[in-house]
Amino acid sequence: MGKFSLFAASASRRLAEADSVAVIGLGRFGSALAMELMTGGTEVLGIDVSEDLVQIHNGELTQVVRADATREEALRQLAINEFDRVVVAIGDDVSASILACSILLSMGTPVIWAKAMDDRHGLILEQLGVHHVIYPEKDMGRRVAHLVRGAALDFIEVAPGYALVKTPAPAVLHDKPLGTTGIRTSHGITIAAFQHGDAPWQNADNATVLTAGDTVLIVGPTHKAEQFALLR
Repeated sequence: MGKFSLFAASASRRLAEADSVAVIGLGRFGSALAMELMTGGTEVLGIDVSEDLVQIHNGELTQVVRADATREEALRQLAINEFDRVVVAIGDDVSASILACSILLSMGTPVIWAKAMDDRHGLILEQLGVHHVIYPEKDMGRRVAHLVRGAALDFIEVAPGYALVKTPAPAVLHDKPLGTTGIRTSHGITIAAFQHGDAPWQNADNATVLTAGDTVLIVGPTHKAEQFALLR
């Protein structure tokens, strides 16, 4: 190894010991993920084969290195095998994604998150044994579709068929304690939290009284949550 490689390996090993995350692939998705992790206080080792992307992220991530993640030797030099969590965010080369995941699994990486380009790619990753397969484009498309319907201010499907929906509080909830509205029985949903105007969000309980202009977070089966969000 050259001088830079020795430094990179030492720095990477320090990051691994600090319970940080390695992100392989610094395209749009990998970059956004890495920067969000940094914003949340998690140190990040970023890896990409592109010198341009490495230079762009130099100084933005804890450590960023140009390396070929399809070479086991390169990953071992960066002490990737000592990281508990690795994200494979390679988006434009399915073969490279699969090979990188295969190498990480053979190295015994405890938790691997991998981006899948499509269902076939995702199936292969699952068959390899990747712990978490994610579909950013597919998931975002579904989320935006729910928002386009106009029933929600925001929408997150926390599991297939179960969602968290942000919506204006409908009139059926106004000026009465939530515990007296019977919405769990009548609509099959739960009001988890609420916001009065620009005030901080608060957890909702049976004594909570909502008024016109309030915003609520609805939790429940997706179709029921969306139906409730349509009420005005």
